[in-house]
Amino acid sequence: MMKAIHGILFLALVGFGAQAQQGDVLKQDKAPPPAHDQTDGYRGMEDARSMTIKQAMAMHDGASVSLRGNLIEQSDNHRYVLRDRTGEVEVVIPPEVAKDRQASPDELVGISGTLEKKGKTAHIVAHRFQKQ
Repeated sequence: MMKAIHGILFLALVGFGAQAQQGDVLKQDKAPPPAHDQTDGYRGMEDARSMTIKQAMAMHDGASVSLRGNLIEQSDNHRYVLRDRTGEVEVVIPPEVAKDRQASPDELVGISGTLEKKGKTAHIVAHRFQKQ
């Protein structure tokens, strides 16, 4: 009788171990697709969820934002005005982010950066900048 109980317990424990191996999250039976061939997942700025300037201005100080719009004027050295259909915001694009890229006012650009609010004024410090 005791051997039968031990046998049942042994089979139950072995069975649980087999189920755990089958339930792993990552299956390693196939290679992942090359990065350029992915159809889902985050791949940088082109997949980042863009928001409007109005939505960005409602966020808290220090929030990460991704915007698309047109640079319509240069307000100061490295400071530009970005406009979309909901409004305008000042954007600081440091030279190391701009990397000698230029955009004319009729070209759509994408900017990802950090929202900086001080009182009623706000601006975006760009970490990524690219022409769309």
